[in-house]
Amino acid sequence: MRFPPHFLDEIRARLSVSQVVSRSVKLRRQGREFTGLSPFKQEKTPSFTVNDQKGFYHCFATGEHGDIFTFLIKTQGLSFPEAVEQLANEAGVPMPVSSPEAIVRGEQNDRLRDLTELAAQFYQDALNAPIAEKARNYLINRGLNREQVSKFRLGYAPNSRNALKQHLEKAGYTEKEIILSGMAIGGNDIPVPYDRFRDRIMFPIADLKQRVIAFGGRALDPGQPAKYLNSPETPLFHKGHQVYNGAGARKAAYDLKSVIVTEGYMDVIAMAGAGFENTVAPLGTALTIEQIQLLWRMASEPILCFDGDQAGKKAAFRSVETVLPHLKPGYSLKFAFLPDGEDPDDYIKNHGAGEMKNILDAAKPLSEVLWQKEFTASEWDTPERRAALEQNLISLINGVEDQTVKTHYLREIKSRLWRAFQKTGNQPEKSNQNWQKSSKSSSKSFSGKYGANSRQPATNSLLASPLMKGPEKQNLSHEAEVIDLIINHPWLLDTEDELFSSFKFTTEDAKKLRDALLEAQFALNPQNSLDSAAVQSHLEKLELHSLAAQMQRKVTQTGAKSAEPNANSNEVLRKWHELMVRHHKAEELERELDAAERAYREEGNQLNFERLESLRNALNQSMNEVL
Repeated sequence: MRFPPHFLDEIRARLSVSQVVSRSVKLRRQGREFTGLSPFKQEKTPSFTVNDQKGFYHCFATGEHGDIFTFLIKTQGLSFPEAVEQLANEAGVPMPVSSPEAIVRGEQNDRLRDLTELAAQFYQDALNAPIAEKARNYLINRGLNREQVSKFRLGYAPNSRNALKQHLEKAGYTEKEIILSGMAIGGNDIPVPYDRFRDRIMFPIADLKQRVIAFGGRALDPGQPAKYLNSPETPLFHKGHQVYNGAGARKAAYDLKSVIVTEGYMDVIAMAGAGFENTVAPLGTALTIEQIQLLWRMASEPILCFDGDQAGKKAAFRSVETVLPHLKPGYSLKFAFLPDGEDPDDYIKNHGAGEMKNILDAAKPLSEVLWQKEFTASEWDTPERRAALEQNLISLINGVEDQTVKTHYLREIKSRLWRAFQKTGNQPEKSNQNWQKSSKSSSKSFSGKYGANSRQPATNSLLASPLMKGPEKQNLSHEAEVIDLIINHPWLLDTEDELFSSFKFTTEDAKKLRDALLEAQFALNPQNSLDSAAVQSHLEKLELHSLAAQMQRKVTQTGAKSAEPNANSNEVLRKWHELMVRHHKAEELERELDAAERAYREEGNQLNFERLESLRNALNQSMNEVL
């Protein structure tokens, strides 16, 4: 059976390679790829890689290479149709009906692709003809050079009702095919079909295989009601599923691990001309989730670049609402805002590529834009209003399908709420002026040499005091507990390896042991749970057993209550989760403490000092407490 290319592409878009492969191969993230032991031969050192952005796996030991369909064929002995059917069912994509009609439809789409390619060539030729002088002048005035025009295959649609239609008919295409492709407008109420695009600069829209499937047209006549006009929905073109310059940007996006999204065709061309070749654009509408999933195949955190005006902010907020339920670990969006009234094309011309890079480097994470969206919507000067803000935020976050992402977002939002309202106890800090007023009123009872808003320089003795230093001993004890727990109960890595690998150890000794334990997970017994004896033997081979013993002694010396080697699994899991909760709590307090220390160093007033002291006490208590 012949499967339509768009059908196979839809399955690939819905199922990542790592998702399919990880059912039979234990994978570990390594940079922008995944690694694991080869399923094609016995080995102790991983030589098998998976790359979701490029959509393939590769085994360096055997040379095996392919996509999700090939993997099932090679590892499960399925035929190609069987592999397609299995993955289609999993992806929720209906199988195409094997019928004469389906075959005709596939052949029809092949002809439509040839037709749109011929139309692109027609428009390119027309741009170089005498009738296109106004179009060429427009492009020159917009700062485009010959190389850019050629690279993006820009063209011109003559101001004629039938120039393209007649050209396509001479090439053997029927009137019905020309209408079906979107290149002409026709119908029961239109006796004579006519060209859809007339007197416009033409922008070919290609699929990810660089095949022209549609067009966008920019009117040269300012009196036209539609400044930009896109092809309609056709058998080849579904506007909400494609982006402009997707094929052209894909390699650069992969190399740079970043993809930039602007609003229009000219923005993409200007960005690419300034060196940002990893730039795409939606096709005249707000980003759809299908487009975002397409972007995630290029990079894990696409940067959406918007104008800084109200329209740009509204567009950003719409994108937040669209993507929020679909967030998953490692995949999100970032937002870069230009000064009010400037689009990327204008900004590059006025300020240069270097300044544009600065704008992109300062892109805000989605969590911050979500906060701004809700926080700037009203005043929060009463308990009831603050409760409404919290309720709105939690309601939005509860829509996140991934439980891990949801948990972290709830923690982040609760932290932001606390920071916003703790300054005065009842009102958020919205400006320096408000903060200064609240500081003055809240410190009337403070007496002594310094007033509430006077600068009290941080003395050398204070900066060197324990108040301004982290709880090193507690940190070491806490890290030792985590290492000790994994050594005694390495089966935890079956489900907690990602959390363990991302744990922020502060000492080199702890980091060495973490890496060794994760290596053991792959090298010793990738299919089943590790046991403590195998781990100890692995550490001895790496000459890290003495270091592990030292780490375990720290647990005993500090009196920490770690789970014993013979503890049952429920007790071990309880202890693990307690350690993780303590760790995340300490991380939040550390961030707050850093901010408080900076504030005290810069302003030095009594309120900052009291805040610093309060946070330090809270951190010490958090690190010392036995949960």
